[in-house]
Amino acid sequence: MNVVDSSGWLEYFADGPHAAFFAPAIERTDRLVVPTLSLTEVFKRVLQQRDETAALAAVAVMHQGRVVELDGALALAAAKLGVEHRLPLADSVIYATARATSATLWTQDADFDGLPGVRYRAAERRKKP
Repeated sequence: MNVVDSSGWLEYFADGPHAAFFAPAIERTDRLVVPTLSLTEVFKRVLQQRDETAALAAVAVMHQGRVVELDGALALAAAKLGVEHRLPLADSVIYATARATSATLWTQDADFDGLPGVRYRAAERRKKP
C-alpha cells in the first residue's frame, strides 16, 4: 500500500522534476491510500493557484484510491506520532494514516526524512528569476 503526501500529489499534478518519482505510487490505484487531509491540502493549493475546476479534477484523481477518513483512533495515533517524531499536525495525520494502513509514505517533505516506512526525495529548490 502507498500513501502520497500532499507535496507529492502537487509535484505529480504540476509535472514537476520529481513527478516520475511519485507516479508509481499514484498510478497503482489498487494500492493507493488517500488521507482526507491530503484531499483538503491539495484542493486548497490547486484552488489558490488555478481554479475550482482544476481543484475538483485533482481530487477526482485522488478519489481513485481508497480514501481514509480521520476518526478518533487515527487522531490519537497522529498525536502520539507527532510528539514522538516532532511532526507538525498535518504531517502527523498523514504519517499516522500510512502507519495504520501498513503503507509506504511517499514524500518530498523534509519533515519525514529518515522516518521508518518513508520514501523521501528532496524537493528541488526553484531558482528565483
